[in-house]
Amino acid sequence: MLEHGGRLRQAARRHGIPLAEWVDLSTGINPHAYPVPLLAPEVWQRLPETDDGLEAAAAAYYGSPHLLPVAGSQAAIQALPACFAPGRVLTLAPTYAEHPHAWRGHQLRAVSAEEIAAALAEADILLLVQPNNPDGQRFPRARLLAWHAELAARGGCLIVDEAFIDVDPADSLVPLAGLPGLVVLRSVGKFFGLAGARVGFVFAETAVLDALAERLGPWAVSGPARQVTAAALADTAWQAEARRSLARDSRRLARLLDENGLVGGAGTALFQWRPTPRARAIHEALAAKGILTRLFEAPTGLRFGLPASESQWARLAAALAET
Repeated sequence: MLEHGGRLRQAARRHGIPLAEWVDLSTGINPHAYPVPLLAPEVWQRLPETDDGLEAAAAAYYGSPHLLPVAGSQAAIQALPACFAPGRVLTLAPTYAEHPHAWRGHQLRAVSAEEIAAALAEADILLLVQPNNPDGQRFPRARLLAWHAELAARGGCLIVDEAFIDVDPADSLVPLAGLPGLVVLRSVGKFFGLAGARVGFVFAETAVLDALAERLGPWAVSGPARQVTAAALADTAWQAEARRSLARDSRRLARLLDENGLVGGAGTALFQWRPTPRARAIHEALAAKGILTRLFEAPTGLRFGLPASESQWARLAAALAET
């Protein structure tokens, strides 16, 4: 089983610090989640209905009607490989580990960003996270489109996971969904802070969506989760303010890390990545003070999510100054 951020209870037991006293920076989830509306009691009693407005809200928010709601993008990550004939899959290293893990039944090759162009000729599928997790690396939209055109011309496919792109929606490839050889994944867990709802969307041509729907079966997303997500996707005022505040806080986090000697790396509006040979030592020192970060061994580095309050910002600043 692959490890992920958010193992707060495990850290609390290990360090003997009560759960409520932690600052959890181990995930790239918006610490100020969309305010969940009150749901009618009958929502919990009925099977999910597909005419409840979710698909329309998603099409309007993301920019394409060629979509399938799924139980978080993780459900699609696990099921998509079986929707394609065994082939040669090219992916970035490092990247979100669930992606290469899911494609183990194919011929998988992981390369650096600089090696993708040369390696593409020997690939049937190019799998990318944009912006990349954990290091925040980005690819120009024009380059992605060129890679898609090269793959699609010979029946190949570009798969892009855009879990962290909501603050920069103009960079998304979703509006092109429906083109042969393009699959885009989106999630409401990160930007909207609704990771527990387990809702995501796959944008692709009809044949891929039909094959995926067949594998996932009916009622992939619960009724309550569908209603909450539809409300979040339609709330443009909340989205605009969230984009402003997340971008501001990400810049603040980057400055704080730089000022404390954690330089280099990159990030997104939801996290900052810092490569350092001292990653484990810093991770442990912060954890001893009740601050949980995400430790990576290969490459060696730390990912920091955004603090949720001024008191958390102050605790992080003080702890970094002492490490």
